[in-house]
Amino acid sequence: MLTRFMSATVLAAALGLTPALAEEIRNPLKDGETWADLRGDVIGDVQIQNGAGLFALDAPYRAHDAAIVPIRITQDAGSDTRITRLTLVVDENPAPVVATFDLDPGIGHLDLETRVRVDQYSNVRAIAETEEGQTYMAGRYVKGAGGCSAPALKDMEASLAAAGKMRMKFFDQAVGAAKVGTVAKASAPAAQSSMRQQAQVMIRHPNYSGMQRNQVTNLFIPAFFIHELEVFQGEERLFRMEGGISISEDPVFRFTYTPNGAETFRVRATDTDGTVYERSFPAAGQAS
Repeated sequence: MLTRFMSATVLAAALGLTPALAEEIRNPLKDGETWADLRGDVIGDVQIQNGAGLFALDAPYRAHDAAIVPIRITQDAGSDTRITRLTLVVDENPAPVVATFDLDPGIGHLDLETRVRVDQYSNVRAIAETEEGQTYMAGRYVKGAGGCSAPALKDMEASLAAAGKMRMKFFDQAVGAAKVGTVAKASAPAAQSSMRQQAQVMIRHPNYSGMQRNQVTNLFIPAFFIHELEVFQGEERLFRMEGGISISEDPVFRFTYTPNGAETFRVRATDTDGTVYERSFPAAGQAS
């Protein structure tokens, strides 16, 4: 909390940072050389507005593990603007665009979490496009290194054998406790339709970046990752993700949604080998 009341100069002295790095922390959306080179390819020639008041990106300043850095994007409680598309960017990664999300109306007020790789100290950006055609950006400076080339956490043979296995959890958003197949305080249909819920999709997949080495042969492991994901509530799609090498091993996506009364959720993922993984789950409040 103390850093909220420090100037950039005092913060630099307190943390032993250079003035330039302190400026990055104070203003992570400041255009640097890397972003100046990327901007046109990522978003084109459009005006980007500051996302303050619409949404925010949260990430650790210092990554505990650069291969699995948690990222959360939350829309401000007072905003009723519908965000239709979200792009995540890690400026200094070999493939800077982490993922793009096409967000359907059932997502409603945006609250989305995932885990990314950070290859070197970098600004992490979220770029939101709204229904009105406006573009906004929020960001965070993250200190992390080696995330894209870090060895896989699991044995290669076992990881490949388990690829495509899925789990889905539901949460009571107000309480935050996991509710697998049930949601507290929402037994009546009217309560379910008006109550925002939270779900988490977990997919077993090595998501090899192409920069990791086989620990036995020391040869590079070819890139192999989930590049498309769709989540449906009944027949209604909630979102579609198109991802790259910067999504972490065993991808996890946690999101809020508005219940529509459907009895099932369906998750469909496709990897770079063209393999399609698909599974249905009972919706929150349904018997498993």
